[in-house]
Amino acid sequence: MAVLSMFSAVVFSSCGDNWLDVTSKTESNSANYYKSQEDGLRALYACYDGWQRTVSDGPSFTIYQLTETMSDECFGGTGNTDGRNTQVLDRFDMNQAPSYTDMHNTLWASYYAAIFRCNEFIDKAGGIAWDDDRARATYLGETYAIRGLCYFDMVRTWEHIPLLLHASKDNIPQADPDSVYAQIVKDLTYAAETIPSNAYPKADAAKNDGHITRYAAMGMLARVYLFYDGYYNHNEGKPVPGGLTKEKALSYCEEVIKSGEYGLIPQFKNLWPAASDDKTGKYLDHWVDKSSYAGVGNKETVLSMKFNYTADYNGNNDGNRFVVNLGMRTGANVYDRYGQGWGALTVNPKQASVYGPGDTRRQASIIDCQQLRDYEKNYIADQREYTGYAIKKYTPLSKNMTAEDGTTSLVSYLQGDMAGDFMISQYQDWILLRYSDVLLMAAELGSSKAQQYLNEVRKRAYTQDDGSLNGNYVAVTPTRENIWKERQREFAFEGIRYWDQLRQGLRAAANQIAEHNTVLLSGGVRERISIEAENIIKKRGFCQIPLSQITLSNDVLKQNAGW
Repeated sequence: MAVLSMFSAVVFSSCGDNWLDVTSKTESNSANYYKSQEDGLRALYACYDGWQRTVSDGPSFTIYQLTETMSDECFGGTGNTDGRNTQVLDRFDMNQAPSYTDMHNTLWASYYAAIFRCNEFIDKAGGIAWDDDRARATYLGETYAIRGLCYFDMVRTWEHIPLLLHASKDNIPQADPDSVYAQIVKDLTYAAETIPSNAYPKADAAKNDGHITRYAAMGMLARVYLFYDGYYNHNEGKPVPGGLTKEKALSYCEEVIKSGEYGLIPQFKNLWPAASDDKTGKYLDHWVDKSSYAGVGNKETVLSMKFNYTADYNGNNDGNRFVVNLGMRTGANVYDRYGQGWGALTVNPKQASVYGPGDTRRQASIIDCQQLRDYEKNYIADQREYTGYAIKKYTPLSKNMTAEDGTTSLVSYLQGDMAGDFMISQYQDWILLRYSDVLLMAAELGSSKAQQYLNEVRKRAYTQDDGSLNGNYVAVTPTRENIWKERQREFAFEGIRYWDQLRQGLRAAANQIAEHNTVLLSGGVRERISIEAENIIKKRGFCQIPLSQITLSNDVLKQNAGW
């Protein structure tokens, strides 16, 4: 999507006489923009760009890496001599690296920059000469949804945040979290009720993939409901701020299901590029471009964040920055089909053990490093908190490309395309909401078809390459506990687990995440680590507000408890 830059207008006057017209005739700015429907479309693209930049601008921790680090799925990892900011986050303990008081500053600023763009478009939309009401409803619906999604990420991460609803830089106090949730519900409801059902049909995904649909907004409303009900209402099924009820959340899920727009990809591995690629031999020199990948915008994708490989070091950021962070530390080499990365988010062996025999999701989700030729011999001396496992779903895929002059460089590689610097140009989509999630949320919310929905998800997990169901499949009853366990297996390493843990109750989440003298390898040497449940409880599961933001606000902003 296009990047839109806005410039402030400067209007001069003399003695009250507007005799000198110095308004720009060539540049777009807030004074002469927002006139035509085309302007509205470009403004919408700017909102999407702002949302994408919460990842592509390269914060120390994207919301994805942040949640995976805090969950029980992963340890912080990274290089053995790197700063210990990942351990601050992983262990909820500033003693790991007391100087890291600003590690979420870029993320905080990126979210508010995106929200500012949304607010400005919403404020100015009334001055646009719209060609038709359908376009107005669609573009504004998407913009409200982006704002709601940004606030949902922020309130779950920091809880106490300023709530800005107009294009303003006012220094305002943090809002009551209930006010933020009420606004999230309002924004997403506007999108769900305003975006036409056929605005972006899945059949035309090749040209419209990445747009937020009414069904995406509906699915996210169900997620908002379940998180608030779990964390604040202790799963009692009460209405949440904004008037969203359990019954309404369920009806949204059922509408997504009944739309016929979505379905499960027959084999789980084909959702992920690294899991669906195949090779004729054991090592890289025998690897061939043979893949069963379902592709971007496939029928299971309800909501995704799009990326590209055209990023550069001049501020043009559109790559998926968390992908390279979690890649294995392989020096300047491509190891097997997997590209070089920085070694963050080493997989907790506990997560590797949650899959039963025959569950295909384990192999599709996790790289078993011990099965890679000489990997431990050559590379783990540079790795902190090595566990023997790495994330496969979002691992970077890179290749050494030879130029005409004979020089080689490591580039991003995805399904046959080779382009861009591997560090900033990874362009795998981040799938934020899958159809299987809608099925499991509907089951958890009490659908009369809960057993059917749970069975659909589980059967797919035990489907073999020939399409048959392997003998290890068994049906389980759709209790809340069984659905939670299924979610842990289904959505591993998708940025969902930590929020699912918090909504099971703060103490329950803290006890699940806690580690006691767990032995890992750092720099090839055994290290015992502990994660104290009380550290998580004291901080209520929320993150540190950046100190620079508190300073800039002249202490109007207050730090979260425990930090």
